[in-house]
Amino acid sequence: MKLEFIDLKQQQALIKEQLDANIAKVLSHGQYIMGPEIAQLEQRLANYVEVEHCIGVASGTDALLLALLALDIKAGDEIVTTPFTFISTAEVIALIGAKPVFVDIEPDTYNIDPNSIENAITPKTKAIMPVSLYGQCAEFEAINAIAKKYNLAVIEDAAQSFGATYHGIKSCNLSTIGCTSFFPSKPLGGYGDGGACFTNDSDLAKKMASIRVHGQTKRYYHEFVGVNARLDTLQAAILLAKMDIFPTEVEQRIQVANLYNQCLRTLTGVVTPIIRPYNISVYGQFTISVTHRDKVAENLKAQGIPTAVHYPRSLHLQPALAYLGYQQGAFPIAEQAAEHVLSLPMHPYMEKKDVELVVSALAEALVS
Repeated sequence: MKLEFIDLKQQQALIKEQLDANIAKVLSHGQYIMGPEIAQLEQRLANYVEVEHCIGVASGTDALLLALLALDIKAGDEIVTTPFTFISTAEVIALIGAKPVFVDIEPDTYNIDPNSIENAITPKTKAIMPVSLYGQCAEFEAINAIAKKYNLAVIEDAAQSFGATYHGIKSCNLSTIGCTSFFPSKPLGGYGDGGACFTNDSDLAKKMASIRVHGQTKRYYHEFVGVNARLDTLQAAILLAKMDIFPTEVEQRIQVANLYNQCLRTLTGVVTPIIRPYNISVYGQFTISVTHRDKVAENLKAQGIPTAVHYPRSLHLQPALAYLGYQQGAFPIAEQAAEHVLSLPMHPYMEKKDVELVVSALAEALVS
């Protein structure tokens, strides 16, 4: 059998009966937009994260956008964030006319370096947007302390870390607003786009709920300038079925990661993920670092092992953000990571033989 980078078929087989029942229920009541499953899912997600409010939205990108809009971020404001992430993180900042201000990352976790944040803060700074990359939460204790000192909001980009914990607190409950994604490949993924915002602030929750439906607070009464960012009822129904097994899948992801780490110990030239002792990573990706990354990836592909690179070009070097004026060398740790990171197959249903197959192929790829 072909080894999958992410295997959604095994998961679907486990929950197919519940999936079919949930989807059939939506087809029966016909409320495809803002149907009852939306509120059901929001309550279930809020309970899981142990947060007061959850607002389901159309994508992880929309979740970040709603967070910024709810916080009244405007053109000319500055948001401190990481250059080593997917484009969405900085994209939403730029879309509303604000300025992404990048700082470098930690060399071992690839998350934003809190020691670099304070120097980037100016009178125009309104928020900090750390990314909990690859499934491990950023250093929120230090980040929140800086935010408190300068009266800034903190938005966690938790697209890859839903289910992770930091000092025993769930990702998405570590900041002013937490934002996650339900893209199919995420730890909790739907069968299309989707996302959610989380907060303990009732006013922000009401505002985000309004902004996602064109700024309406009641029908045809638009208190805010909003967007169409509703989560589809069918996606909510699918995610409700997936939540039944999600806590077990988190444990299984950790077990797969532990297997990887054990098997990779024998290989030289491979840096495995570093997880802080107070963190539980959900391993949104199992990402290693190797020299000659592209050659190694090609050799693995030749052996039937799929890989991915998250991410091959730092955001400060993306053409779309060239207007910010950053040059090569501005963030050397992020740039080095972009040249060396390689994500290996990772999903809850990998067996020991699958991990051993990947590691054996990697061993050969490293010397080919």
